[in-house]
Amino acid sequence: MSEQVFNQATLAKYDGQQGQPAYVAVDGVVYDVSGVEAWAGGKHHGNLAGQELTAVIDGKSPHGRKVLAKLPVVGKYEA
Repeated sequence: MSEQVFNQATLAKYDGQQGQPAYVAVDGVVYDVSGVEAWAGGKHHGNLAGQELTAVIDGKSPHGRKVLAKLPVVGKYEA
């Protein structure tokens, strides 16, 4: 099975709302944050699922990239 490829429009569908899973992209990799309690409802500290969040992870996140290793990878992101 080939890896799923997301762009801005397809990633936006996975916003954690109305039963949808919550996905975020960082550095071209799409992660599933649905199982993370802090991302309940597709929101986490003012950030929304269904978006590319590399700048947020690198610039504002107190935990940085170390949390990404624990998340399931669901595909790749191409702008």
